[in-house]
Amino acid sequence: MAEKIKEITGLIDISSTEKSPNKPTRNTLKIQRDKDREPVKGVFKYHENQGGILKFSIKLHKEDQVETYELVDGGIYTLPRGVATHLNKNTYYPIYEQSREAKELGGIPALKVKQKIFRTGFYPLDFVDVGEAEQQAGLVTVERYPGER
Repeated sequence: MAEKIKEITGLIDISSTEKSPNKPTRNTLKIQRDKDREPVKGVFKYHENQGGILKFSIKLHKEDQVETYELVDGGIYTLPRGVATHLNKNTYYPIYEQSREAKELGGIPALKVKQKIFRTGFYPLDFVDVGEAEQQAGLVTVERYPGER
């Protein structure tokens, strides 16, 4: 008797082509754009190149124009909230490690993000949340007592 041979296709999921029910409305997008344009004052830190200058261009929303910024490490700036959030959340590179599950199954080792190395940060002076919580979660504080070396 002939056995059916299963084909290995590598297909793991089929996504529906239906429109997402959670598509943001025009009003929601306008509210988010207005929020991203609010000015926040803070200190820019260039962790990757201390004392250096970061020059970048950004366009946060479809209606916006491309804006170019040049920021010096340690400088105090008033930036739009969306730009400050971008500096805190999107300017990192990941460090990967192999996933244990893939090793145990004997398959191709899968990689997962072990740590995020943040290149920049914007720390608000007026106590406004601009997405720095993720960076601060990785901070470690060390105390030195008087008399210790």
